[in-house]
Amino acid sequence: MIKTITTLSALLISSFIFSQKLDEKKLVKELSDKACKCIDSISASNKEKSAVVNDIHDCIDKQTGALQLGSLFSSVEVLQKKAPEVNGKKEINLEFNTNKNSEQYKESYNKIERVLMNDCKHLKTLINTAETKDSKFSDNEDAVEYYTKAVNSSKQEDWNGAIKNYKLALEKDPKFVYAWDNLGICYRRIGDYDKAIDAYKKSVAIDPTGKMPLQNIAIAYIYKKEYQKAIDAYLDLDKVHPNDAEVYYGIGQIYALHLENNEKGIDYIAKAYKIYNHQKSPYRTDAEKIIGIIYNKMKEQNKLDKFKEILKKNDINFE
Repeated sequence: MIKTITTLSALLISSFIFSQKLDEKKLVKELSDKACKCIDSISASNKEKSAVVNDIHDCIDKQTGALQLGSLFSSVEVLQKKAPEVNGKKEINLEFNTNKNSEQYKESYNKIERVLMNDCKHLKTLINTAETKDSKFSDNEDAVEYYTKAVNSSKQEDWNGAIKNYKLALEKDPKFVYAWDNLGICYRRIGDYDKAIDAYKKSVAIDPTGKMPLQNIAIAYIYKKEYQKAIDAYLDLDKVHPNDAEVYYGIGQIYALHLENNEKGIDYIAKAYKIYNHQKSPYRTDAEKIIGIIYNKMKEQNKLDKFKEILKKNDINFE
C-alpha cells in the first residue's frame, strides 16, 4: 500500500523539517544500532535456524519504516527544485510505501542490514549458533570438562591450549562430534590445514550430515590453494544439504576470486544471493559484495552484457 503522507509546500517542509539537516548516513547508523540491540536480546537456544533468522528480520523490520520516512524527507530539496508551482507555491507529494515487497522498503531494509553485517558482532554469532546447535554433544562428564577448558582457551585465542584439551576430551569420548569440529577450527587457526581436514573428516565419519565440518573441509582446501578439492568438498556438502546457499556461495567465490572464471563465479553467487534473499538471511550482503567485485572485473573486460545475461537467467534484476 502506498500512503501519501501529505501535500505540503516546499517552503513549509524546508522550514519545519530541515531547520536541522537530516543526515541519512547518521540516521542509518542510529537505526542500525537500535536493531543491533534488539538482535543482542535474541537467543538461539532451542530454536531452528529459520526461527532465529525471522527474529533477526523482525528487529530490522522495526527500524525500516523510520528509515523510509527519513529517506523521503532527505529528498525534499531535490524534489523542491523539480516541483511545479501551484498558485505561486511549489507542492510536493511524499509517498510512503508500506508494501514490504516494494523497492522503497527493500532499499531501506538492505541499508540497515548491510551496516549490521559489518558492525553488529552478535549477528553472525547468532546465525552460526543456530546452525550448529544440533551438533552432537557428549554425555561423558570428563569429556565435557576438558571440552569446557578448550572452549575457554579458544576465547583467549590460546589455540594450542584448546587443541590439547579437545584432544583430551576426545580420548574420553571419541564420538564427541562437537569436539572434533572445534579441534578442526583450532588447527585451522594455527595454519595446520591437513590436521584440520582430518579432524573435520573424523566428525563427518561419526555424523555424515554435519554441515559445519563438511563446509569447513572446503574452506581448509581453499586455504591450501587446492581449489578443485575445495569445489569437490562443496559438492559433497550439496549431496547432503542440497540447494544450500553456502555451496553456491563457496563455489562462486572460488571461481571469481581464485580461478578467474567470472562467468561461473557470478552464476553461482547469483544462485546463493537468491536463496539468501528468500530466507531473509543477512548473508545476502556478503553475496552482494562478491557480485560487486565480479561486476568491476567484467566491466574491465567489456563483458557487462554477459554479466547482466547471467543475472537475468537467475531472475535477478540489475540496474
